[in-house]
Amino acid sequence: MNEIICPHCLKPFKLDEAGYADIVKQVRNHEFEAELIRREQYLKKEKETAIQLTEERVKNSFSVALSEKEKELALLKSGKDQELNLLKAQKDQEISNLKLDKESEVLRLKASLSSVESDKALAVAEAISAIQKDRDKLENELTTAQTLKDMEMKTLQANNNLKLEETVKAKDAELKAKDELIERYKDMKARLSTKLLGETLEQHCENEFNKLRMTAFPQAYFQKDNDASSGTKGDFVFRETDLEGNEIVSIMFEMKNEADDGVNKKKNEDFLKKLDEDRNKKNCEYAVLVTMLETDSEFYNSGIVDVSYRYPKMYVIRPQFFIPIITLLRNAALNSLKYKAELAQVKNQNLDITNFETSLNDFKEGFGRNYRLASEKFKTAIDEIDKTITHLTKVKENLLSSENNLRLANNKAEEITVKKLTIGNPTMAQKFKDLNKDQ
Repeated sequence: MNEIICPHCLKPFKLDEAGYADIVKQVRNHEFEAELIRREQYLKKEKETAIQLTEERVKNSFSVALSEKEKELALLKSGKDQELNLLKAQKDQEISNLKLDKESEVLRLKASLSSVESDKALAVAEAISAIQKDRDKLENELTTAQTLKDMEMKTLQANNNLKLEETVKAKDAELKAKDELIERYKDMKARLSTKLLGETLEQHCENEFNKLRMTAFPQAYFQKDNDASSGTKGDFVFRETDLEGNEIVSIMFEMKNEADDGVNKKKNEDFLKKLDEDRNKKNCEYAVLVTMLETDSEFYNSGIVDVSYRYPKMYVIRPQFFIPIITLLRNAALNSLKYKAELAQVKNQNLDITNFETSLNDFKEGFGRNYRLASEKFKTAIDEIDKTITHLTKVKENLLSSENNLRLANNKAEEITVKKLTIGNPTMAQKFKDLNKDQ
């Protein structure tokens, strides 16, 4: 509760919170509105005063500026008139000077024209004289040049004849040197062929390989092909495996050589078919013919010759390319070994998947067959049960019928009495009477 004193009677009275808050709100709103009105009137007066002051300042400044501009305009006008007069006087003077200059220039040009005409006539005469002198000089120089040319032609012809003789002699000497070189080459080739024939080309290649066997090919097998069980055999078989025993590369080698002066000349193509058959029989990947046949053939002398267009994976080489061909094929196989391993792994995975699918299919077939047999047996059992039920139903019906007959018989038996039995039968009635009397 809040206690408030009345401003008129000065008596205190009490109000609750709601009433007190309402009175405070009324007082506050009234004072706020009164203050707002006072502020608005004050601001309005200040705004009007500021506008008046601003207008006065603008008017004063405009008046000052206007007076200054009028003064400047008057000064400019007076200065402009003086400048125009001065310029006009200068222009008039310049025009008079130009007229004087033009007249003097015309006089000078007339004098120059007359001088030029006289100079022109003199120059034409001098030019004609100079041209005649130059013509005579050129004729003399032409005659001299023709004479010099004839002399030079004669000298050049003599020099050319001398040089031609020297060139012919040099060519003859060069041809003689080349003939000697050819003879030496033929002699060396003959000695080389004789040497290879003496130790055999096979032994030469084997020796070349054995020089590098332990350093370059420690896991390699290179031996003569002594297995003739299939009817034919090659000369040498090269096989190389990795540390795990996987084959890297295999090559079937055939070596052919003959003397340069041999009577029966053979060609390399005569041995390609047999080499391909030997490669297939011995399960080799590549086939290489090392040959000294057709020594003049540029095709076989060019290096390693690929004849895969005739037989797959087959090459023809000269003996000097024996080690390089092994190295090339082996390096290529090493590069592809990783891919072969990956391919084998994929094949094994595919084989595992195939085996899994086969086992799954076998299981499905066995399960299906067992299910079919069980279903057939189950159906047979159901049929037998149905037959049994039918038979038992008939037996039940027969038993029920027998029970009914027995009940009827029992009822009939229970209904039988002596009286009923003797009705209409005097003999039996008399018997029963006699029996009762005896008892």
